Amino acid sequence: MRPSQRQLTRRSFLAKTAATVAIPEVIASTALGNQDKAAASERVTFAVIGLGDRGPRHFGLGGGAGQIVGVCDTWQDRREKSAAQCKVPGYADFLEVLQRDDIDAVVLTVPDHWHVPMAIRAAKAGKDIYCEKALGTSVAQDQALRSVIKRYNTVFQYGPQRRSGDGWRHACELVRNKHIGELKELHITAATFGGCAPNDPKPTPAPATLDYDRWLGPAPVVPYVPGRCKARGWYCIYDYCLGWISAWGSHVLSIAQWGYDTHKTGITEYEGTGVIPNKGLNDNLASWDVKMQCANGVKMSLTTGGNAVKFVGTEGTVWVSDRGHGADPASLWDVKIAPDAIHLKSGDLGRDLVECIKTRATTISPIDDAVYSDIISHISDIAIRLKRKVRWDPEKEEIVGDEEASRMLTRSLRDPWGI
Repeated sequence: MRPSQRQLTRRSFLAKTAATVAIPEVIASTALGNQDKAAASERVTFAVIGLGDRGPRHFGLGGGAGQIVGVCDTWQDRREKSAAQCKVPGYADFLEVLQRDDIDAVVLTVPDHWHVPMAIRAAKAGKDIYCEKALGTSVAQDQALRSVIKRYNTVFQYGPQRRSGDGWRHACELVRNKHIGELKELHITAATFGGCAPNDPKPTPAPATLDYDRWLGPAPVVPYVPGRCKARGWYCIYDYCLGWISAWGSHVLSIAQWGYDTHKTGITEYEGTGVIPNKGLNDNLASWDVKMQCANGVKMSLTTGGNAVKFVGTEGTVWVSDRGHGADPASLWDVKIAPDAIHLKSGDLGRDLVECIKTRATTISPIDDAVYSDIISHISDIAIRLKRKVRWDPEKEEIVGDEEASRMLTRSLRDPWGI
């Protein structure tokens, strides 16, 4: 049964029984709803899977329109603390969460190597999804998830929060509506969040409070090292993600995709340089400088720096970053988008997800945009690691004429977590 059908069933039941069931004298305002919180029958139920840095930030998903009914983490202390805080059951195994038919959606705030295996199983279990960035650890994973999301008609919200900002949206609307003329150049910079801390590779016994095998999941079996399972540790290890080029890169690449349909531009060539520390456990890019060429002549770049996107057109330039925005000429930024022009949907991603679960509408950050933007970081990473130009077919979504590079589009996943 789809989540929307479950909601309708609950609401229909409440409506039919309201006239025959005695209403208690005292009812909690959180049950009936108030100015800030929807009535219980109108709330979307969800569980948060992954309770580290990001997970608890989603406990108020939808500003009260969502109702948390479960939490899950492989760390015992985390799940017990969150379960007590939210007054809901806590789970070590996410599959137990997916078996509950009273859950409409899941929030995936787990390490990146778990994103796609969990999301695919959640979609097949009839759950809608909020997935933190980055998306998958390979292009093949991204493609597989997209296929499943579409097959099961899953409402999917990707998590680059820059799409919630008015400035980022306005810059993209100026580009989409050709107020800068025809786009000629697109420059993207992504932060490294201070880089990576040293990761001592010396193994130690895994703590009793961690189900380490379950934490590894689809990743290779390796000895436990404390830095491996920390948020600022696994970010820097290739087994679990691409690192900052996809983590912070996802924010600005999502904006580039929003302002200019990068898959439609036909990015055909990637060439770049970067620094890979290869020290201790750290083997992800510490910095990068990638140049891309589109079939239609547009030139793109992805470099290390503060989070920013710059669109250069034939009649003007606009840029937007974490520190502000601007245009050349300056008056360009003050252009009002006409009512009948292209308007992009923006706002709080959690609230949008809840509304889209109810209406089955397309989210602010849907699966197609997630895949198209994530592919850019993947092919950039491949070109840097191979130290040569990589040619890409944007229609077939495959690398052209390079078997070694093509093999890097996939990753083997440990049983039973294949996709």
